[in-house]
Amino acid sequence: MGRLVNIYDAKTQLSALVEAAAAGEEIVIARAGKPRAKLVPIRPVVRRRPGRAKGTLWMADDFDAPLPDSLLQAFEGRE
Repeated sequence: MGRLVNIYDAKTQLSALVEAAAAGEEIVIARAGKPRAKLVPIRPVVRRRPGRAKGTLWMADDFDAPLPDSLLQAFEGRE
């Protein structure tokens, strides 16, 4: 758990707490000593690039072949 701050203190120090969270610190805001909220930094969004794994994956020729009856029955709960 991060730094515990009372809700009253959080109101008076909000700007400083936001800066601390942006720097990577986790701030837990509490009321009467009980945690109520967490102030954490926003993580940057990483954009996916289609085709990035091209040539690194392999799929068997029979990947979509029917399952053996014993395994299919186990998945369906009919053992």
